[in-house]
Amino acid sequence: MSIRFISRRLVLGGAAALLLTAPARAQAPRTVRIRASIDSIDGDVLSLTTRRGEKLTLTLRPNATVLAVVPLALELIKPGDYVGSAAMGQPDGTLRALEVHVFPESMRGTGDGHRPFDLEPQSTMTNGTVGEVTVSAGRILKLAYGGGEKTIAVPPNTPVVTYAPGSRALLVPGAHLIANAIQADDGKLSADRLSVGKDGLIPPM
Repeated sequence: MSIRFISRRLVLGGAAALLLTAPARAQAPRTVRIRASIDSIDGDVLSLTTRRGEKLTLTLRPNATVLAVVPLALELIKPGDYVGSAAMGQPDGTLRALEVHVFPESMRGTGDGHRPFDLEPQSTMTNGTVGEVTVSAGRILKLAYGGGEKTIAVPPNTPVVTYAPGSRALLVPGAHLIANAIQADDGKLSADRLSVGKDGLIPPM
């Protein structure tokens, strides 16, 4: 068998392998952000109504984590805290907070950075470390993240929450949750982490 023939077979074989793997990459599961209330529960399956009125079914994965979302006083935010804030851009380049969520130390570094967000049209999400807090008709927070810094004005009536350990006991009809669910090729949704408002709280993020 000639070297030219062997090389041709290797090239054709490699091309075939790429063709076989390309569909698998194209059909990789995608992440879907869900904001919804619980209608009913059947084992690991939750029937939900989204904030837009859509009906969904979400399956909890084995050992799924449930976090409680609880209110926090704005004045308790201090330098060094790791926080996230959905916000709207202002003409002067600063941001006006739509909400603020304070991460526990175990979640420090989650989603570090600044990016577009889907809470409202043109909204953004900034996750970073509080470097400075100024008291001015609420609070002004300077958040530092890898590669940048943002100044966020937090009006007095802005929802502020934090996370606490939770359990499946929070999963009751009427409870409000947020999940970054995985959508499989067949459209089915599953999640390995839920953030659930405690005592009727609607997670604001």
